[in-house]
Amino acid sequence: MNIKSDTFFLIAGPCVVESEDICFEIAEQLVALTTALNIPFVFKASFKKANRSKLDSFSTIGEEKALQILSDVKSRFGVQILTDVHETTDCDKVKDIADIIQIPAFLCRQTELLIAAGKTGKTINIKKGQFVNADMMRHAAAKVASTGNPNIWLTERGTMFGYNDLMVDFRNIPLMKQLGYPVVFDATHSVQQPNGSNGISGGKPEFIETLAKCAIAAGVDGIFLETHPNPGKALSDGTNMLPLNEVQLLLEKLLRIRQAL
Repeated sequence: MNIKSDTFFLIAGPCVVESEDICFEIAEQLVALTTALNIPFVFKASFKKANRSKLDSFSTIGEEKALQILSDVKSRFGVQILTDVHETTDCDKVKDIADIIQIPAFLCRQTELLIAAGKTGKTINIKKGQFVNADMMRHAAAKVASTGNPNIWLTERGTMFGYNDLMVDFRNIPLMKQLGYPVVFDATHSVQQPNGSNGISGGKPEFIETLAKCAIAAGVDGIFLETHPNPGKALSDGTNMLPLNEVQLLLEKLLRIRQAL
């Protein structure tokens, strides 16, 4: 994705495809907003969630139905689509719809998954595992690159320290940029408090803005965030989402920081 030196690209949307209405509402508002602010935009939503804490946690409305909604979002709003994969067979399912295939942080070392994703020829966004340092991401990127696919992004989303909390080391942004790939900052999963004893991850969304500002100051190429009209009713990760009506103010602040650089 081509970006100007005074801006960044935005990857945003709901955590998971909940319904056509929710996806269309979010996409419509984000397209209007990013067009007005001249920010390149990618709509994101998982067509299924495989990495949930509890057996009965929401996973998908149905893979085919969810993928059809993503396809409809793409055609209706003219946006690029990002969705994540958890198994090698998922890559074939999403490749005709997704422009960017995302490797979840917990799976950033899964060789067969990285290679299968790379073989699609799509841009592959690899989230840095909570358990690896920035330099280790060269090996994840090399697995994708071994397929002849150079279209790779790396995403910082915090590091696990102790129990049920994440911390962000902003040195990871320039360190991963040294590997030669665009670097994204995940501003909402970085405030997550994973694996609560009740089987539901918590979060501190009041720190989304602070961390996103730091990431822009550190020179990140893109911002990733999950948003919802009513995070309290979201079917996944609502505790660390940014309310949809707060996205505009955040982006305006981030643009001013980026332009000041």
